[in-house]
Amino acid sequence: MVQRREPTARQMRLGTELRRLREAAGLNTVQSAALLGIKRAQITHIELGLIGVSEERLRRFASHYACADEEFIEALVDMATDRTRGWWEEYRGLLPTSFLDLSELEHHARFLRNVSVLYVPGLLQTEDYSRAVFSSRLPELTTEEIEVRIQHRKARQKSTVPFAAVIHEATLRIRVSDRATSRVQLTRLLELSEADHITLRVIPFDLDGFARASSTMTWAKGPVPKLDTVLRDALHGSAFLDSEAQLNTYRTSFRRMEAASLEPEQSRDLIRSLAKEL
Repeated sequence: MVQRREPTARQMRLGTELRRLREAAGLNTVQSAALLGIKRAQITHIELGLIGVSEERLRRFASHYACADEEFIEALVDMATDRTRGWWEEYRGLLPTSFLDLSELEHHARFLRNVSVLYVPGLLQTEDYSRAVFSSRLPELTTEEIEVRIQHRKARQKSTVPFAAVIHEATLRIRVSDRATSRVQLTRLLELSEADHITLRVIPFDLDGFARASSTMTWAKGPVPKLDTVLRDALHGSAFLDSEAQLNTYRTSFRRMEAASLEPEQSRDLIRSLAKEL
C-alpha cells in the first residue's frame, strides 16, 4: 500500500482511535501485529494515518481489541472507507493543510458549537471583515494569499451544518477595520441569526461574576461522542483536540458560556443597539 506523504487530520484521527483501542486492550504493536498476522511497521503506519485500513482489517482490529461498541466501530468503518473528495481539495497546495482539515471536519460534523471572544466566527464573517482579519496577520500575507483565504472562507460559509455561536460583546465592539465594515458585519449577523441552521447568542459586558471568556473554541460533533473534536486557535493554524478529558472540559465550558449568554432574541436586540451606535 502506498504510504501517504501528508495524512489529513481525519486520517490521523482514525489511526489515533485504533491506537487507543489497542492500548486499552493492553497490547503493544508487536503483540497486535502477531495477532493480525501483519508486520509491526504496518500497525505503526496505520496508527499514524500514513496508510489506510480496509473495513475487513478494521473489524479484525476491533475484535482482537475486544471493542464491543458497535456504533463506534461502524463510525470508524465509515471514516476508513470514505472516499469523498471534497470541494476543499481545490485549495490543496494553495493553503496550509490546517485550512483543508478544518473544512473537512466541518463537512462531516453533526453540529458545530463556537465561542468567540475576539473575532466574529469565520462562518459568519463578511468579505470585508475577513479581508481585514487576514490583512492583520504576521508575517504579512500577499494580496494573492489573502484573496485565496477569503474565497476558501466564503466556500465554507455555504455549509448548512447546524451552527450555534456564543459571541462575547467585546467581539462585536472591536473594529477590525472601520465603522462601515463593523456596521455591515453586525447587520450580517442579524440576517444570519434568522437562518434555520444558525443560533446566535451574545455574552454581554453587563454580566456579574463571569470569568470564562478567555479563549475561542469550536466543538465539532462527531457521529458518536468519542469522535467529537474541539478546535483551538493556535499561532500557525488550528489545534485539534480529541482526548476524552479535553472533550469533556470544553463541552462543559461551552455549556456554561451558553447558559450565561442572552437568549437569541435578546442577543439580536443588543446587536441592533450596537449597530445604531456606529
